[in-house]
Amino acid sequence: MGGNCIFIAIYLVFCSLSRIFAVVLTEKNTLYIIMAELEVKELDQVVVRFSGDSGDGMQLAGNIFSTVSATVGNGISTFPDYPADIRAPQGSLTGVSGFQVHIGAGKVYTPGDKCDVLVAMNAAALKTQLKYAKPQATIIIDTDSFGPNDLKKAQFASEDYLGELGVDPDRVIQCPLTTMVKDCLAESGMENKAILKCRNMFALGLVCWLFDRDLSLVNNYLKEKFAKKPAIAENNIKVVQAGYDYGHNTHSSAVNVYRIESKEKVPGRYMDITGNKATAYGFIAAAEKAGLRLYLGSYPITPATDVLHELSKHKSLGVTTVQCEDEISGCASALGASFAGALGVTSTSGPGICLKSEAMNLAVIMELPLVVLDVQRGGPATGLPTKSEQTDLLQVLFGRNGESPMPVLAATSPADCFDAAYQACKIALEHMTPVVLLTDAYVANGSGAFKLPEMAKLDAINPPYVPEELKGKWTPYMRAENGTRYWAVPGREGFTHILGGLEKDSETGAISTNPENHDLMTRLRQQKIANIQVPDLEVEGDVDDADLLVVGFGSTYGHLHSAMEELRAKGYKVAQTHFKYLNPLPQNTAEVLSKYKKVVVAEQNMGQLAAYLRMKVDNFTPAQFNQVKGQPFVVEELVNAFEDILKK
Repeated sequence: MGGNCIFIAIYLVFCSLSRIFAVVLTEKNTLYIIMAELEVKELDQVVVRFSGDSGDGMQLAGNIFSTVSATVGNGISTFPDYPADIRAPQGSLTGVSGFQVHIGAGKVYTPGDKCDVLVAMNAAALKTQLKYAKPQATIIIDTDSFGPNDLKKAQFASEDYLGELGVDPDRVIQCPLTTMVKDCLAESGMENKAILKCRNMFALGLVCWLFDRDLSLVNNYLKEKFAKKPAIAENNIKVVQAGYDYGHNTHSSAVNVYRIESKEKVPGRYMDITGNKATAYGFIAAAEKAGLRLYLGSYPITPATDVLHELSKHKSLGVTTVQCEDEISGCASALGASFAGALGVTSTSGPGICLKSEAMNLAVIMELPLVVLDVQRGGPATGLPTKSEQTDLLQVLFGRNGESPMPVLAATSPADCFDAAYQACKIALEHMTPVVLLTDAYVANGSGAFKLPEMAKLDAINPPYVPEELKGKWTPYMRAENGTRYWAVPGREGFTHILGGLEKDSETGAISTNPENHDLMTRLRQQKIANIQVPDLEVEGDVDDADLLVVGFGSTYGHLHSAMEELRAKGYKVAQTHFKYLNPLPQNTAEVLSKYKKVVVAEQNMGQLAAYLRMKVDNFTPAQFNQVKGQPFVVEELVNAFEDILKK
């Protein structure tokens, strides 16, 4: 054959009705001959999980696959699941990073309970991630990463790792992935370390073959990502193609190729967007709509830092970002920016809210617009910094000294983070108040298909600037008809004023310790928040005759909705309502919660929303479903728990 450098590929293809009957491939004196039948099957939905070491690029491979899926019109939902270690020892059980993506022909609400396809780049990934795979799942492994040392690090007792795990070898694509990537890039001039970083692209190519994806979309993504390094882009494209060809030429006998066609295509421009990026875009859009500069004062903290990173890229849109020395200064500087007439925003996670509470209180008494983003994570203390919880609700509602009412919103999905951020800014600017926006690690790092909005169709934002006719008569706490304090931006002639943390007289704005005045100001601040108009609760499912109402808030919407639909498919009468606005509550809250025979409040904490609703709604005694695992709900567990409630 002319030596090891000779590659010969001979395809003997006989196609009829999407069937390939023979493929012959030789590579470096190795002859692969497959006599097989290949059939493309159409599915409604599928779940894929990429897993490997933190440095194996599983997040990137998953992101590219989800982006390609969104581009062709599939519904998507993703869940990055990565360790807190900066870089755990290679091949260790604690260092495994995962990325799960659920793609569907229609709308997709969750990343899926378990995957149909599991990519395991090493022995540790297979051992730790197998529990997330369905019993019949296809498993793709890199056999080069299952040597004796790899198995020892993953704490396998023998070399029969598949038997030890009880995995049927017939559903495993055992691919010498590392060797093939090295062969593919042998003449690229790349160093071995750089070549190994391309292994994720081979796995991506293999998955793209499995789901009949158009590689041109992947190629365009890589060319754009590595626009300044075209050689790297081309090498990655070459490896993706090699992975695709490996599946096409070698494994058509082991598995089927699947296609997921979009059922509903709504015209518009779409992108695959993470919750953190959508939040950043929501802030930018609100500032532009209000005609203000956007200022973000922040201190890096997982999982909120990506908002700071994204906003720092948009100086051309009038965005100013400052990485401050701590959480306190991040919040205080944002409040200073608001005093100066900008839209002030600060971002953090649960531990940072503790530190920001004093400056948040200052914003309450000064009555200045401020948006505080809390990307919740597992706690208390450092807790689970890369995992997700809903445990900050009571902290953001009540975790400040004195009577300090503050509007609170919670985003329901990665794409909804845009609208939630926009509405948080609108409330802050129009009602002169600090506002807390709750997301969490699940929606912040997860992604979904996002239709780019038209600026002209977004709600108007009209800050209550002090009218010119009040010049000479205005005082700092003079209010509009809805109880909102007028905003006088410093530098405006005739409206000089002082604000501060000491209580002020309602009429003069001077410092006051008068008991009646403090009582009045406390009530005015409370009433101002109560006057904010938020959308009514919507009820889905069996609206009029449900035997059970499922209640949640924020990021659990998709899981609870899926559980409701599964119960209805079983013949149960079930409805769902979900809170996005938590303070003030929707005006029809009591009416909705009191309408149904049984109500269950499901949340990723020990019952904070249920306690809050019991405080706000008379005679409300719901059942509760509470988990604090740092992981999203599992729909199957929800269905079983709700079914038990229905049977009681």
